[in-house]
Amino acid sequence: QVQLVESGGGLVQAGESLRLSCAASVRDFSESTMAWFRQPPDQGREFVAWINRDGRLTDYADSVKGRFAISRDNAKNTVSLQMNSLKSEDTAVYYCNAYKSGNAYWGQGTQVTVSS
Repeated sequence: QVQLVESGGGLVQAGESLRLSCAASVRDFSESTMAWFRQPPDQGREFVAWINRDGRLTDYADSVKGRFAISRDNAKNTVSLQMNSLKSEDTAVYYCNAYKSGNAYWGQGTQVTVSS
């Protein structure tokens, strides 16, 4: 059974930084591609960032390029999202996602609120 647990959310002011972490209980974590999604208030879930299995390739939504950085530690079964220069429009519930062997798994989400 795959379990993803996000942490690190909170309330910050615009321009500040936050670091989200996701701890994965999954066999062969290094075989999973990992991603972060978010769901702003009253909106659908949207892609934020993605990282491949060995951490060498990443991809970002245009809205966060240059401000956010995704990374992973396969020895610790964790994936992180460093968020800098936060804006009010980054306010959302952030979800960790794992994709392995044709299956997608989700965490319960962590709230990020950016006040302007």
